[in-house]
Amino acid sequence: MAYKALYRTYRPATFKEVAGQKHIVRTLQNALSGNKVAHAYLFTGPRGTGKTSMAKLMAKALNCEEGIGQQCNVCANCLAINDGTHPDVIEIDAASNNGVDEVRDLIDKVKYAPIKGKFKIYIIDEVHMMTSGAFNALLKTLEEPPAHVVFILATTEPHKVIPTIISRCQRYDFSKVADIDIKQRMLDILKQEDIHYESRAIDAIIALADGGVRDALSLLDQVIAYSGDHLEENDILELFGLAGTKDKINLLYQIARGDVQGLLETLRQFTIQGVDIKRLVSDLLDILKDLLIYLKTNQPALMNKVTPEEADQLLQALDSQIVPDYIDALLKAQSDFRYVANIRSLIEVVFLKLSRHAKQIETPMVKKEGTKPISKETPSKEPSKEVPQETTKAEEEKDAPEEIVFAPVNGKSDTSINHVPKIPKPAIKQSEEAPKTTIFEELANIEQGQPNPSIDFSTIMVTPIATSGNKITIDDENIIKIMVSGLKDDKITLMNRWSELHLINADPDLGRYAALLTDGRPYVLCKQVLILEYDLQSLVDKINIVENQPVLQNIIKVLLNRAVLVYALPRSECMRLKKKYLELNQIKKLPDRKTLTINVEGYAL
Repeated sequence: MAYKALYRTYRPATFKEVAGQKHIVRTLQNALSGNKVAHAYLFTGPRGTGKTSMAKLMAKALNCEEGIGQQCNVCANCLAINDGTHPDVIEIDAASNNGVDEVRDLIDKVKYAPIKGKFKIYIIDEVHMMTSGAFNALLKTLEEPPAHVVFILATTEPHKVIPTIISRCQRYDFSKVADIDIKQRMLDILKQEDIHYESRAIDAIIALADGGVRDALSLLDQVIAYSGDHLEENDILELFGLAGTKDKINLLYQIARGDVQGLLETLRQFTIQGVDIKRLVSDLLDILKDLLIYLKTNQPALMNKVTPEEADQLLQALDSQIVPDYIDALLKAQSDFRYVANIRSLIEVVFLKLSRHAKQIETPMVKKEGTKPISKETPSKEPSKEVPQETTKAEEEKDAPEEIVFAPVNGKSDTSINHVPKIPKPAIKQSEEAPKTTIFEELANIEQGQPNPSIDFSTIMVTPIATSGNKITIDDENIIKIMVSGLKDDKITLMNRWSELHLINADPDLGRYAALLTDGRPYVLCKQVLILEYDLQSLVDKINIVENQPVLQNIIKVLLNRAVLVYALPRSECMRLKKKYLELNQIKKLPDRKTLTINVEGYAL
């Protein structure tokens, strides 16, 4: 049997199962129980809020064999309506049946009595798409239909429906469904599907759904196909190109302390991860709104995006008086997006302007059990004599306590702040070998302008970039295999080190390869192959030329500590293949990860 989407599988079967819209449910139930059913209804509201589902529930309530107002879901009429096969419930898509001829055909059939039930129900979806002539042809029948006919019109744009149609219907305005109702519906479905989840993962899906239950279930369907039977927030952030709450708080912290290099690097990482800048700005506004609410009320229950601890940390960095200025600047940026071609450059300028208000921020200290509090001496205001710079820094860092710093952008980060020892700059004399650095220390080195000691491109033999020649080709079947065997942790490591390519930008030969790579984004990485995503076909062609592979592979080997084939795809192909992967996963047709073999045309792995 073909796979059935969640929003179709779990369509409400009774009025009690409808998420939200309680005022409409109550009104319709009272009308049914009092036998005061109107001859025509107009359901209006945003997409995915239950208009068509409510229309089908009305059809069941009118035709159920248990009596008007009942929805037993056992009788022949209810089952036929659930399956979409009831001869007396006619669904019409006005987007494709919007002409006068179609309406005249409908009018001719209206006069015939129901075949199986008590009423004939005509559900006309997207009714605003009908032409003016079609509306006028429908007027008389809609005003005085036969006693056995009920019309239910549904639209997302009621202002396009002519007033004479609206005046002949009972109008019900569907509102966006509250987050708590969507969440409860999703939790019920996850329980029935036996799928585990992180609470923040569900919240992220609800935020994307924007009040639409159908959108929420469609997104949930996609996430389940991607994550399997355990939903994690990081999977959702990666799948839909979102930034985590911790990363957004980190960005605000960098702006507040005037860390220009850090915030530019953070935005660069967001771009590599495919984060939507418009949604990022909207989310930052929500965080700043929470800060204002917290400042005015001190009521954590009123906040939606941040915890009280996160709010306290941000308010240590942000002057409460300039939070409204941040909001004004971001609101203006939102309105300016329509006038610029490169919104990333615009938002960088906005953040740089905001960073002018930076104040000197002491890094928040966290007390640990069993340790004595560290006291800080008040700095002397008297001028001091000049001393060699190296000596001063060495003395300062020798006595400096460990500090808590906000972690740089990382798709796998689970905490808003990470306890990282302050990385000392190299002294003039070193008696001990430097310890190996963690990935967080490597990123901290980048922020401080220091080269990562584990990254060395100097041994790579460079040849000029070829612009023509034999090309590598990987068909859909083998790309799907690469996606199945993808290594998520390795990809995250590579993305975190991607910015190291700036170290060779100035090299006249190797810099050309670095520019070619940084114009793309890592799409999928397995043990043998790295696929990059590009916006321009000309760059894809250069990457896939066999002659360019040795240098490209050696550069990636420095970042990844192993050689892989470097292959490129245009963005449109990446989107198509991602959709194909999800479809195969839904019907359980993906190749077995343990036994698959990847074949590349024109190149031996």
